[in-house]
Amino acid sequence: MSKIVAGAVIRGAKKIANQAESDLIKAIEDKGEAQKVEFPETAFYFPMANALLGAEVKTLGEAKKILEHIKTLLPHEEPSQKLWLPYLGDVLDSGIATLLAEEIIVAIRYLYGTEPQDGCEGFFTDTIMRSLGIQLVDGRMPGFAAILGAAPDNQTALDIIRQLQERNILIFVGSQTAGRSIIDQLKEEDVQMGWDNYIVPYGRDTISAVYSLNWAIRSALTFGGLKPGQARKNLLYCKERVFAFGLTLGLVDDEKFATGAGAIAMGFPIIADTDIPEIHPTGVTLYEALVKELDYKKIVPRCIEVRGVKVKVANIPVPVLFGAAFEGERVRKEQLFAEFGGKFSLAFEYLKSGDSDKINDGEVEVIGPDIDNLPSQSKSRSMPLAIVVEVAGRKMQKDFEPILERQIHHYINCAMGLMHVGQRDMNWIRINKEAAKKGFKLEHIGVILHAKLHEEYSAIVDKVSVKLYTKQEDVERLITEAKSAYEERDERISGMTDESIDKFFSCTLCQSFAPNHVCVITPERLGLCGAYSWLDAKASYEIMPSGPNQPIEKGNAIDERLGQWKNVNDFFDSKSNKTINQVRSEEHTSELQSHSFISYAVFCLKKKKFPFFF
Repeated sequence: MSKIVAGAVIRGAKKIANQAESDLIKAIEDKGEAQKVEFPETAFYFPMANALLGAEVKTLGEAKKILEHIKTLLPHEEPSQKLWLPYLGDVLDSGIATLLAEEIIVAIRYLYGTEPQDGCEGFFTDTIMRSLGIQLVDGRMPGFAAILGAAPDNQTALDIIRQLQERNILIFVGSQTAGRSIIDQLKEEDVQMGWDNYIVPYGRDTISAVYSLNWAIRSALTFGGLKPGQARKNLLYCKERVFAFGLTLGLVDDEKFATGAGAIAMGFPIIADTDIPEIHPTGVTLYEALVKELDYKKIVPRCIEVRGVKVKVANIPVPVLFGAAFEGERVRKEQLFAEFGGKFSLAFEYLKSGDSDKINDGEVEVIGPDIDNLPSQSKSRSMPLAIVVEVAGRKMQKDFEPILERQIHHYINCAMGLMHVGQRDMNWIRINKEAAKKGFKLEHIGVILHAKLHEEYSAIVDKVSVKLYTKQEDVERLITEAKSAYEERDERISGMTDESIDKFFSCTLCQSFAPNHVCVITPERLGLCGAYSWLDAKASYEIMPSGPNQPIEKGNAIDERLGQWKNVNDFFDSKSNKTINQVRSEEHTSELQSHSFISYAVFCLKKKKFPFFF
């Protein structure tokens, strides 16, 4: 914990607490302790005090009890110049004290009719909280941001807001820097604000930022089923279920530090655009508590990453229809506009994990000519293609790379007018004339991959960028790295035997094309496509327990010599729609020289017999 930050938080907390005391004393002198004090349209009295202390503040006299508790939370002194001690406890206590004091201040403002401030929403009612708060809980709205201060210029403010809107983030705007607020910047740019636009101005000073925080704490009481006074549980609910963060623009003064400490105590990180000390230890927040990002092009993705917000793209912006209904579509020769791979050109697809700081989420780049540069009368519609996807995530592992890579096949096939067959450096992609006529280009493949990887693998993926290379020399250069990665993945499984483990894994990924098709993946036998090893299937199950790779306990052996187990047979009988009821890993016949699943499949195909396993 930085001594500079701790000192600023404590100074700010004491300043705000003193203001709360002064305002409360004046209000009692004017109106008496029995004077009713309340926020509009809420059943939670002073929401922060109610959730954390179990208090039901209805009068000015009852507010005095909250003020007395605030004083117990404030440390007597700032951090010493000579004796360095851990400051985290004092900082968090001071942060909570700040929020409780701010709640008193704005409640008294309501009593005197000075809230809400000009053009601002003020206190968020229970009705609004319920109508939009449920979207935060069920994931339709992935999170909310509270912005304090002002950007260096109007265009920067607008860019930040638009990036947040694109991600369906609810945005609370307010506070000020050197007398200027982001509210003014947005008004000058004719930006429509309000609940319908996901941009809500809360107030023009830092103290009014408490409105967004007591909105969050009411979610715990309303949707979490928690009770007033359960401070720890209410704070943990905010950390784990309410994906909020604070973004400070401009100078961070003592009041902002103190309010930010309160947000951190609730599990919400603070991101600043100025060179401030950072707080990296995790625990109170999911990841870092206080970070800086000086590049405005990266500041929104940085906020999303630090809070762990899982963004989903509602509508994939491509010029063709997209959905599972098109997954089995074929592109015939007479329909062909462009193709990549197969026997016609060099093509491959490769997904790798990288450094989060070096990946710009959503970046899609086509390096080389796109399909709109193909001559319309050209006889050869084939082009080289390298699809290189880079992902980053806090929970991303190298073992997960082939699982995510294999989804390229699935995602591309869901676009109307596209066909994808195979994987790795044996892929084959076709685009039909109708899709090209509608404006589909290679960059849209990157758009699809970015959106779907975020949607389906948000638990492990925070950032996705895609590069598509169409120059022969680039594809030849990059395929060396890809093949090395393929070989490394295959070598991971070497040395393991079927007898050394107690479970196999299924693979039903190809059932979109072959509804009755099922593979069993063992340490010694890949799936028929050759893309998944046993370790890959195991990792896939860890990522997506309800996905296409399911564990099959070997259980009792029917015939160990032939490699036949009762549980495996039962699984096939169920998942192959009752078309296959017996499988084996070895078959002792003169016509079958090898004993692998794959060679047995070839044997069945040649003989046009399909009694066993696919």
